[in-house]
Amino acid sequence: MSVSGPIAVIGAGIAGVSAAVWLARAGANVILIDRQEPGEATSFGNGGVLAACAIVPVTVPGLMRKAPGMLMDPDSPLFLRWPYLPKLLPFLTRYLANCRADRVEAISRGLALLNADSLAQHQALAGGTEAERWLVPSDYVFRYPDRAAFEGDSFGWGLRRQAGFEWDEIEGQALADYDPLFSPKNSFAVRLKNHGRISDPGRYVKALAGHFLSLGGAFRRAEIHDFRIGPDCLEGLETSDGFIACGKAVLATGVWSKPLMAKLGLSVPLESERGYHLELIEPSAMPAAPTMMTSGKFVVTPMEGRIRLAGIVEFGGLDAGPSEAPFALLERQARAAMPGLTWRETSRWMGHRPAPSDSLPLIGEVPGCRDVIAAFGHHHIGLTAGPKTGRFVSGMLMGQKTNSDLSAFDPARFA
Repeated sequence: MSVSGPIAVIGAGIAGVSAAVWLARAGANVILIDRQEPGEATSFGNGGVLAACAIVPVTVPGLMRKAPGMLMDPDSPLFLRWPYLPKLLPFLTRYLANCRADRVEAISRGLALLNADSLAQHQALAGGTEAERWLVPSDYVFRYPDRAAFEGDSFGWGLRRQAGFEWDEIEGQALADYDPLFSPKNSFAVRLKNHGRISDPGRYVKALAGHFLSLGGAFRRAEIHDFRIGPDCLEGLETSDGFIACGKAVLATGVWSKPLMAKLGLSVPLESERGYHLELIEPSAMPAAPTMMTSGKFVVTPMEGRIRLAGIVEFGGLDAGPSEAPFALLERQARAAMPGLTWRETSRWMGHRPAPSDSLPLIGEVPGCRDVIAAFGHHHIGLTAGPKTGRFVSGMLMGQKTNSDLSAFDPARFA
């Protein structure tokens, strides 16, 4: 792909900023555009884990059978704003069609391609920059009530084994010695090495954006209204701050990419999967490593001066404000999981994970407008896979060959 004129990267979350950095390092003329400052949307509030092993989608076999009961259970991490259901149904039908074992296995292979080397990708991106201070290599721990509960998760762990992941199994006194913070009621754990965490995701992305500016890149705060497309190519962007000329564009605005893709003629089955976090400020102790509490499907991550509990799946669209019940659930779960922990105060956040119906991000040329490269839809893996996505996008625009088969992420699958 030849590039004439500036490249506009739309979206200053981790995927967009990563693309901007790699393009600037390759010598491209890049302008980064967002209606907010960098790192202030979904990239701010994620769980902070570089979850290389996060290759098992939400849509696993058995979900359709379990979902109704989960929605009725006040201790379940699945929530639905019922007035939104009629609008959600077409997406939900396509989403749940991916619960078949063969589809899950195919999705898992795609996620493994993006995720498996996450720590190394972040180190390549942030190494030698101010952002590096927030990047911490670590274990990643999955805690279960007991060994039987772990064995009940054999389908997902089988996928991880097929992808080459290895782990240690810890229980009893060895687990208490490894991390005494957690209740002994969760008496079995799996520990995966060679993972990582970001100790302040918002500041990490801002620092990467600062590095991009130091490379000669530009940032413009504006909202994109439309693409101006000439007879043969992209001419620029119509924005809230006027026209911005560009020869190529990268679309990395997460769930907000859907209406912009529609302007390019592609209807993408993409929904907001609303995620929540609760932060425990100035806790009396810290976990030894990011820890997934499997019974509640939430992660406990040590951060700068606080512990972040992140999780919840809520379908309710983009417009409604946060629900109270998910925050209450996270606090109940925190007290049950870490009964001896105290903290000074809490902070709360709700954001929008971009969930495609097949749980795979869109990465590649947009059908009908090859001058626009999609880089969105990362669902639960935005922080984990953002740097590698940015590297792939940079390679596409700069004419660099890749040995990776990216066909699973081709936006044309929705054409």
